[in-house]
Amino acid sequence: MSLTDAQWAKIEPLLPDRAPKRGGRWRDHRQVIDAIAFKYRTGTPWTELPDHFGSWKGAHNRLRKWAADGTWEKVFTGLLARADAEGDLDWVVAVDSTIVRAHQHAAGKKGPGWRAGRSCPRTVPRRAEYQDPSCLGQPLPPARLHPHAQPGR
Repeated sequence: MSLTDAQWAKIEPLLPDRAPKRGGRWRDHRQVIDAIAFKYRTGTPWTELPDHFGSWKGAHNRLRKWAADGTWEKVFTGLLARADAEGDLDWVVAVDSTIVRAHQHAAGKKGPGWRAGRSCPRTVPRRAEYQDPSCLGQPLPPARLHPHAQPGR
């Protein structure tokens, strides 16, 4: 499914000139945008783009360059502003918690002095003032001092 003529007419004025600052002319922007849309719509790897889209490297490089120089942002904001001015937008914002996930390493602290499944450290002082009832009888770790502080001064 490629861009329709009406869609292309809205996008084309927002794209940069086809003659880059260095080198030869870029191939047709419409073909490249169709290749990028195909790749993300189907989930196919870049190297397996159909031949009628041209070189996959050209499409990938253009995607990266336009992301770096702000072309995609310009296209998106231009299309959004035009649709909003024409009354084609109905603003509804929704967040589904099933798509907002924490990174795997955000699950809990692991490292020296910690065991899986426990919330209290293994090696801590046994003095009564360090006991924490929330740790099921496990003492709290000692207070950390500034690295250059000297105790007793």
